Amino acid sequence: MSQNKFWYQCVDCGIEYDAKSIIYLCIECSKHNSANNPPKGVLKVHYDYNNLKGIDLITEYKAHNNNLLPLLPIYNIQSLGTLQVGNTPLYQFNKLSGSTSINLFFKDESHNPTYSLKDRASSMVSAFAKEHNINQIITASTGNAGSSLAGICASQNQEAIVLLPKSAPKAKLIQSAMYGAKLIPVNGTYDDCLTLSKQISDELGIYNRNTAYNPITIEGKKTISFELYSNFKGKLPDYIFVPVGDGCIISGLYKGFEDLLKLKLIEKIPTIVAVQAKGSAGIINNLETESFTLVASKTVADSIQVDVPQNFYMTRNFISQYKGATITVSDMEILEASSILSRNTGLFTEPASAAAFAGFINLQKQSIIDSKVTCLILLTGSGLKDSSSYSQQIKTNYSVEVDISEIKKLLV
Repeated sequence: MSQNKFWYQCVDCGIEYDAKSIIYLCIECSKHNSANNPPKGVLKVHYDYNNLKGIDLITEYKAHNNNLLPLLPIYNIQSLGTLQVGNTPLYQFNKLSGSTSINLFFKDESHNPTYSLKDRASSMVSAFAKEHNINQIITASTGNAGSSLAGICASQNQEAIVLLPKSAPKAKLIQSAMYGAKLIPVNGTYDDCLTLSKQISDELGIYNRNTAYNPITIEGKKTISFELYSNFKGKLPDYIFVPVGDGCIISGLYKGFEDLLKLKLIEKIPTIVAVQAKGSAGIINNLETESFTLVASKTVADSIQVDVPQNFYMTRNFISQYKGATITVSDMEILEASSILSRNTGLFTEPASAAAFAGFINLQKQSIIDSKVTCLILLTGSGLKDSSSYSQQIKTNYSVEVDISEIKKLLV
C-alpha cells in the first residue's frame, strides 16, 4: 500500500498503515484498551516479500555487517551506530543433557553492549529515531530495557528517559544512571511505568521505545532469527526455548523466522517453546481463554514478571499458527537451572534467562524431547544484572586464621 520500504498491519483487525509517520498502535483497535487487559491493535511490520525474493540475501547479510538491511525498517546501516549489537556467541555443551546424542546449544545474548538481548530492540529504535531526526526516547522498564536504551542512546548522542519501578535491581539502575539517562524511579509496578510512559509520549510527543507498543522493537529483536539462520547454515534447531514475559522476544524470534519462511529460505519454523515462571504466566494461562484473566505476578525472574503481557495477542497468534509449545517453571527450578548452567559451562545468566534452560530440563525429565533432536536455549541477559537473586548461593559466611593448616582442613 505504500511507496515506503515497509508498512504496518494491525494483528487484530488487519488494517494497514503507511510508514510515513510515527504510529504505535492501530487507531481503531486501541480506542477501548484498558490497563487491566493486554492492548489490542499491536502493529506488525510488513515488507514487499515478492520483490525481495530476487535479492541475494546472504550477500546482503555479509555486506551490511551481518544485517539483512532489505528486511529492516531503516534505510542506512550506518544508522545503527558504532556499538556491536548482535553477533553473539553460540555454545554447545552436550554434557548438560545427560545424553551424548543430543545436540544442545546456547545463544548467549549477554555479549551485547549492555549485556542483554534488549539491545537488539534499542539499537533498531535508536536507528529509526536517528533517520527521523528524533533525539529523545522514553521507555518503561524493570531494568534491562532501560539500561539498554540508555547505553545505546549514549553511543548515538540521544537522550534516554527511563521510568522504572523503585524496586528494580540496583545493578540495572546503576547501568542506566552511568549511561547518562534521565532516570525516574516510580512507586509502582512495571505496568504503572508503562502507562505513564505512554501518557508522556501522547502529551509531550517524546518517542516511545516500549516493546509491542512500538512496532520497530520487534523488528530489532527478530535479527536474532537471521543470526541463528547464519549460525546453523540454514539448518535450524528442532526446538528453541525462550523466556517469556510480555511476549516480545518470542514474537521477535517468530517474526524473523516468518520473514525467512516468506522468502522460502526455510521450509518450516522450529518448535519454539515459550517458558514462563509459574508466578507470572499471563500468556500461557490465557492462550485458550476467550477473555484475559489478570493475576498479580510474582517471581524471582523480575525481567519476565508481568501482570498484563503487552504483546499477548501477537504472541498467541504466532504460537497458534506455528504450533509452538509452552511450559511453566517454578522459581526453585529457575534458580537450580542457573546454578547447573554456571557450574558446568561458566555461563552466568540472570533468572529470566535461566527460566528457558529450566524449561528444557523439565521437558527432558518428562522424556518429551527426543535424544536425537537439536535444542537451543536462548540466554537473554547476564547474571550480573540481578546478582542479588543468587545471594543464597554464597557460602562464605565464615573465615579462617592466617594459617595454612586451617586451609588444608577445608581442602581435604
